[in-house]
Formats: sequence, structure tokens, C-alpha cells
Amino acid sequence: MNLHHEHDAALRRLHEHYQSMPPVAAMDVRVAGYDGNRLRLHAPLSTHVNDKGCAFGGSLASMMTLASWGLVSLHVEAAGLQAEVFVADSQIRYLAPLFADLDVEAELAPDSSWPGFIATLRERGRARTGLVARARLPDGGIATEFTARYVAIAKS
Repeated sequence: MNLHHEHDAALRRLHEHYQSMPPVAAMDVRVAGYDGNRLRLHAPLSTHVNDKGCAFGGSLASMMTLASWGLVSLHVEAAGLQAEVFVADSQIRYLAPLFADLDVEAELAPDSSWPGFIATLRERGRARTGLVARARLPDGGIATEFTARYVAIAKS
């Protein structure tokens, strides 16, 4: 894992959580990086190739869902809270076929705020936030873009 030292333990827990889900374990997904703002996941094309030789759309959707879920989960944990995190809704735009390994990056949506999300979760026991995830082409362009709302519900 290419990770910042301060996040190593949390990223190990996240990786173990991903691996505990059989469908995710079968995807051969690994955490590729985290800087406190963006979570990157990687998976080999060979595990996600479709009949056209490019990345399967369902795999791209799953990886962007997982990256966004992981990012919210990391922020909840960093705030010292325990909550279940769920995807509430999402939209995906497939812009170009991806004939390379799947590299996905999730970040907070421009109209959202981590401090506001965490404060609401503390006060009300539930909060929602927007995220954006993208699968990049080898040249840096965007193959797929995902926008979603996630909800966290505090554990009692």
C-alpha cells in the first residue's frame, strides 16, 4: 500500500473490511492511496474485463461506490464516531471505455463539507453528504464519473 503513515491503521481496517465482503474480495480491490481528502482504489483490468476487452461498467460502478463509502467511513472514524454508512442515491456517467486497470478516486462534492457533516452526525445521530468519484483513463481523462449522496447513522 502506498499510504501516508498517519492513516496506515485506518486504511488497514478499511482494507480488511472490504476483504470481509465476498463480492468485494473477488474484485481484487486494493487501497492505492489516501491523503485525508481523496481515497484511491485500484483493481486489475484482468479481473473486470468485459466482452469488448474494456472495464465492465458494473465493476466501475462498484469501485466508485466502494471508494466513496470508504471515504465517508474514514472521516467518521477520524472524528471518533461509530456509524453505519450507506449510499442513498447515485448517478453514473460513462464517458469513454477504459482499456486499462481500474483506478478510481473519490472526494467530497464541491457543495459539501466534512465539518458540517460530522457536526450534524454528532448532533442528530444521522447526516448526509455528497461525493464525487471518477475512474481515470491512462492519459488522465475521465472514463466514468459518479455522483452520490451518502448517509451515516450513528450506532447506539
